[in-house]
Amino acid sequence: MNNHGFVRVAAASPALKVADCDYNTDEIIKLINKAEGDNISAIVFPELSITAYTCGDLFLQSLLLEEALKSLNRICDATRNLSIVALVGLPIAVSNRLYNMAVVVSGGRVMGAVPKTFLPNYNEFYEKRWFSSSEELKEKTITLCNRSVPVGVDLVFKTELFNFSIDVCEDLWTPIPPSSISCLNGAEVIFNLSASNETTGKHLYRKSLVSQQSARCISGYVYAASGNGESTTDIIFAGSSMIAENGSILAEGERFSFDSKVTVADIDIDRLRIDRLKNKSFSLSEYAAIKGIEFRDVFVSKNLISKSISDKLGKDKKANIKKYGLRRFVSPTPFVPTNDGTLNERCEEIFSIQVSGLAKRMLHTKIQKAVIGVSGGLDSTLALLVLAKTFDRLNIPRENIIGITMPGFGTTDRTYTNAIKLMQSLGTTIKEISIKDAVIQHFKDIEHDVNTHDITYENSQARERTQILMDYANKVNGLVIGTGDLSELALGWCTYNGDHMSMYAVNTGIPKTLVRTLVGWIADTHMDEVSKAVLLDVMDTPVSPELLPMDENGEILQKTEDVVGPYILHDFFLYYVLRFGFPPSKIYFLAKHAFAEQYTTEEILKWLRTFFWRFFSQQFKRSCLPDGPKVGSVNLSPRGDWRMPSDASVALWMKELETLEP
Repeated sequence: MNNHGFVRVAAASPALKVADCDYNTDEIIKLINKAEGDNISAIVFPELSITAYTCGDLFLQSLLLEEALKSLNRICDATRNLSIVALVGLPIAVSNRLYNMAVVVSGGRVMGAVPKTFLPNYNEFYEKRWFSSSEELKEKTITLCNRSVPVGVDLVFKTELFNFSIDVCEDLWTPIPPSSISCLNGAEVIFNLSASNETTGKHLYRKSLVSQQSARCISGYVYAASGNGESTTDIIFAGSSMIAENGSILAEGERFSFDSKVTVADIDIDRLRIDRLKNKSFSLSEYAAIKGIEFRDVFVSKNLISKSISDKLGKDKKANIKKYGLRRFVSPTPFVPTNDGTLNERCEEIFSIQVSGLAKRMLHTKIQKAVIGVSGGLDSTLALLVLAKTFDRLNIPRENIIGITMPGFGTTDRTYTNAIKLMQSLGTTIKEISIKDAVIQHFKDIEHDVNTHDITYENSQARERTQILMDYANKVNGLVIGTGDLSELALGWCTYNGDHMSMYAVNTGIPKTLVRTLVGWIADTHMDEVSKAVLLDVMDTPVSPELLPMDENGEILQKTEDVVGPYILHDFFLYYVLRFGFPPSKIYFLAKHAFAEQYTTEEILKWLRTFFWRFFSQQFKRSCLPDGPKVGSVNLSPRGDWRMPSDASVALWMKELETLEP
């Protein structure tokens, strides 16, 4: 089975007893075995998990130190036939100094040990009373479980599918955590063995540290904190475990539980690697002060990932894929702000970017009028709302916005009425110019049968509308504001030198799913009841260019999504193609998870093929786009994010698509 670049990791917070190594080790081994059965590739336990963190002066008792090493041997024996990597914590004495160590165990062997660097010795913490910092460690190797193993903060552990390094608790809370340097030397996932007690407000701050470090390092971050069983003599531990990926929290464990807890998520290593390739600042060459640090690679047992994900699924892979699943949320609408407290803030920001872009163009040209085609559809509605807000910001009267509705052969009463009502509610100037006679004359001129409803029939109407807009703008000394969106540009669902062209395109960075969200948000937050009713009906209207005649009931016959496919799917495909450069196989894998309840695999694969074919074949339209603002993480402007030859071959992508099965 192809794991599509995902690595399943876990952060464990086991129930324990202070200074009871046998009890703690039994619990650790139990959780390791359970994680192995859940196809987890690596599991991290809290700081000093074999002994417990709150042993105090018992750390200076030789019996406790000896038992901790025996427990490490037991963990090695218990993992001898397992494919999982386990990271456990214990105190280890080296050259008359005691270190708070993180130890990596795989395939029954200790692969390496990493000592804690930054020892908290303030407020409730007294670690320097017992432990020494990694700065005092001179040795490069130590003997653990009867073998010589590398030791130090200069270790990057390498597996078949990902590389990782280690922070120990306080290391994360410093200006330059050790993981910042190890990530520049190849680590892709950071495991943090932590204790981290609870105080009011600390959890949110700790969560922000984990999220920010994963973002700064463009990495995964797996954080395991001590929980139930630690001493409550003076402080409380809640097992605050979490898993982050490049700034996003993928999973978070339950706090204050009396039971052992394991937090699991799948980290997308491909996604991290692609972001690092793009980000040229992510380079050791930019950090002169630390270029001289030599890191050592530690190669972990080769049976790690391939066995844990592929072999464990068995021969009946199709039946087991569902069992393996994907332990992370895959949003079906990655461009759309999540429907929580951030929705209002995000939509306000997006709308403001559009308004600011247009305002700059108006100020630069010193033009006081704008011309826009208003169809009663989603795209022209959003563009008109941006125009109205921009004119308000610039103190230009809204009547200087000339909204032109241009009925054609497929214009319905519904869209026409909504276009008029919207312009009336916004106080713009309204013009109605029918294109029928002009297009019929054009058909005569080019000897085209008006009853032949082909691409010429459709495009002639789109180009006639654009000619009207351009010429009317010349007449009134105005700018033609484009309405087409990012999704249409990706699919080439626009007429070359028709609706494809404008003098400034305010929606060029907004995909269709986000257009709908923004119109709904504006309706809820910026409009009176009359305007809101119009916007809601626009949102309920099927997406259509209305270039073909209506049906017998006067309703829209030409529905875009019946032809090119659902925009919610195409926006999903577009996001992962542009943002991460994923191949069709991985996008298909993700789409099956995101749309499991909405589309069949046959439908997803059909429209994925359509997307790639259209995306490559229509690049020539994107190579000469008018100006327009970038809004989100991706854009198709040839001067901005996307530089692609118009004659690039789609063969490689179509070849891979042919290998995919519904």
